[in-house]
Amino acid sequence: MGKPTGFMELPRTERRYQAPSERIQHYREFTIAPSDAEMSQQGARCMDCGIPFCHQGCPINNIIPEWNDGVYRGDWQEALAVLHSTNNFPEFTGSICPAPCEAACTLNLTDQPVTIKSIERAIVDKGWEMGWIKPQIPERRTGKRVAIIGSGPAGMAAAQQLARAGHEVYVYEKNDRIGGLLRYGIPDFKMEKSHIDRRIAQMQAEGVRFRPNSFVGKNLSVKKVLTEYDAVVLAVGSEKPRDLAVPGRNDFEGVHFAMDFLRQQNKRVAGDNIPDDVAISAKGKHVVVIGGGDTGSDCIGTSIRQGALSVVQLEILPEPPVKENKLLTWPNWPNKLRTTTSHDEGIKHRYWSTNTQSVTGKDGVITHLNAVTVEWKQEGGQWKMSEKADGAFSLDADLVLLAMGFVHPVHEGLLKDMGVELDGRGQIKANDKQYSTSVDKVFAAGDGRRGQSLVVWAIREGRQAARAVDEYLMGTSELPR
Repeated sequence: MGKPTGFMELPRTERRYQAPSERIQHYREFTIAPSDAEMSQQGARCMDCGIPFCHQGCPINNIIPEWNDGVYRGDWQEALAVLHSTNNFPEFTGSICPAPCEAACTLNLTDQPVTIKSIERAIVDKGWEMGWIKPQIPERRTGKRVAIIGSGPAGMAAAQQLARAGHEVYVYEKNDRIGGLLRYGIPDFKMEKSHIDRRIAQMQAEGVRFRPNSFVGKNLSVKKVLTEYDAVVLAVGSEKPRDLAVPGRNDFEGVHFAMDFLRQQNKRVAGDNIPDDVAISAKGKHVVVIGGGDTGSDCIGTSIRQGALSVVQLEILPEPPVKENKLLTWPNWPNKLRTTTSHDEGIKHRYWSTNTQSVTGKDGVITHLNAVTVEWKQEGGQWKMSEKADGAFSLDADLVLLAMGFVHPVHEGLLKDMGVELDGRGQIKANDKQYSTSVDKVFAAGDGRRGQSLVVWAIREGRQAARAVDEYLMGTSELPR
């Protein structure tokens, strides 16, 4: 633990950011790094709570009190070792994880949880700064070859663990750069891509071989992969977006999936040229973002940086409470109103309990989105939605971004060619113990198996699938779950 009386003496200090007027001028991270002394004080607040519920809240079961204590005592190297024992990529989670660990912190009962996420990021930043993070070269090689299909956080975690176990690991990625959703879904202002590049270099030194522009099922045959490898891990993500089935959806230019929009901007930041005939830009436009989650928030921040005239956000569900009832929710992740840094940058309005009815336009280009306010009532134990009689309204809309989530992985191509069984939701059927699919020596991990989720869940699944693969290949495994 930290200082026994720290939580009574020291207040929680929130992350500090550049002012919105400054940060919307660029696409770099805008969190102001805290000092070592500030982090030591925050680590001191970790109390001897008996049962550390933060372990339960964290999907990868980070050993949080121990590394908080290390930071408090100034032993950053020990803190880093503890942190890396459960998490391959703390800079990813320390940047973009919503921190369910903090919601589960005992001090959250008084709305003053330990700043776990900030401490985590500070530890790994210190590790890179001091040169403590080095490749972990296995002492022996097994001679077994493993293919990882997909290079997002699940694929990267599985690849690193299997390489450290001594296997020959190849990572196939359909895009031109490694990183999956981290590379082309998360805006650079939330996580700069140098973090991914640094880990790629570490993994290459450990023996992982990356193969970008390798679309298994398209320019690389499924049969070839199954023939040449002793095991295959499907870490393909959940990329089939939920569409908007309303009149006018396909009749007017200006309605796009959020990921198409975000991917283009990430490519621009990386130095790529986006041809004008396919470019999606919010500059000088009234933007409507449909979807109230993290992807919608990313679209807001990106649209504002591109120079949108206005940005509004629609969510079909009711507005959640500003503050949760701790006695009903703690230590679980609560449903509450969350305002992101992107919302603070200039969103015009957030609409709740709103359903889109149609889009209309002129000369083949969208001009308006037509919506209606809805009511939610419980009937027979189920929530039912009904439109308000006087709830119809119209919004100026030159660009509509669909950020309504993803339904399942893309089935066409790889999954159909491989013949893996799918579950009732359209996900790859595999449990969270063996992670094995219906096809011999083929395993699945991440969003493609679990469904759309968080980066921290992807890392957990990649690590656990790696252990399952290692057991399959060797009969036993020393890799942690």
